[in-house]
Amino acid sequence: MLKGDKVGLRARHDDDIPILQSELYDDVVTQARANGRPWHPITPGSKDSQFAVDDKERGHAPFSVVDLDSGTLIGSAVLWGIDDHNRTAHIGLGLLPSARGKGYGTDVVAVLCHYGFVVRGLHRLQIETLPDNDAMLRSAEHNGFVREGVLRSAAWVMGEFVDEVLLGLLAEEWKPAPKNRTGA
Repeated sequence: MLKGDKVGLRARHDDDIPILQSELYDDVVTQARANGRPWHPITPGSKDSQFAVDDKERGHAPFSVVDLDSGTLIGSAVLWGIDDHNRTAHIGLGLLPSARGKGYGTDVVAVLCHYGFVVRGLHRLQIETLPDNDAMLRSAEHNGFVREGVLRSAAWVMGEFVDEVLLGLLAEEWKPAPKNRTGA
């Protein structure tokens, strides 16, 4: 497990999938805002859930997010689009509604940066988010991400094209928290 100040990122357990499915995916508006693919209903227990893990997939590193104090599942985090040649990846996360607004997102981004830069040896991490996603923008900027631009009308969300904000962080710009995140 990778540990931050408040959260742990661990391998996805089978019993996490129905919780993530019902709390994150089945919320149509939130899912449509978070994911670049169209929403469609998925049968409970289906292998087609975006939360099902294929351990052979090298370009995708999914985690379940747990509260370190209680061990409770509070969300999902991922490094996706991992490009080993260019040493880049994208960050994504989703917190259960009960976990939002408590500072977990900032800690998740910090732990994903540690994983990307230290564990995976990546050079660049990137986040794309909607301009009104203040929580993600704050979490990213608190961890050193820089707004690099706006992708105009880049996302189809609930019947309209909307902009996406592009944020990036390079390994040499990253300032890890003083706490040693060894996973111990």
